[in-house]
Amino acid sequence: MPRLHLVRHGEAAAGWDGDADPGLSALGREQAEAVADLLAPLGPLPILTSPLRRTRETAAPLAARWGTDPVVEPAVGEVVAPEEHAGLGERAAWLRSAMAGTWAALDDERRRWRQGIVDRLVAVHDDAVVVTHFVAINVAVGAATGDDRVLCFRPGTCSVTVLRNDGGALAVESLGGEADTQVL
Repeated sequence: MPRLHLVRHGEAAAGWDGDADPGLSALGREQAEAVADLLAPLGPLPILTSPLRRTRETAAPLAARWGTDPVVEPAVGEVVAPEEHAGLGERAAWLRSAMAGTWAALDDERRRWRQGIVDRLVAVHDDAVVVTHFVAINVAVGAATGDDRVLCFRPGTCSVTVLRNDGGALAVESLGGEADTQVL
């Protein structure tokens, strides 16, 4: 059974209301180094990363240790706010509201995004590291546990959640460390 090591990116240099694609803060870079130290003995394994800068910067130290190139995978990217909430201030308010509800209450485009993450993860047939985002990890954990809430788990920055691909169905092996996450 393949194990998927889902890594939430390190601390970003800005929040959802401050920058559409921030890199890592100084603390985030330290966290990326620490998670690379933690995961290095497992590999080299394939590394999938969201296209966003903070995930690519989080994956870089591990990729350097393994001498590999991460595969940029849009299907494990960040949830995108509806167009009418696309401005920096509006998208943070939308995300706060969305995280308080269920996937069934969201629109078809968000539900398709959710299903795309699940489909991509169950298509991984070898152990791998996936560097992704808070909501995307919630999607995976929710799919593995049958939980329809958008927010069912609070993965901390650079936490590692391990899922198994159990014949095309996700199963939780271990949840990463949790932390309070604020959407400003």
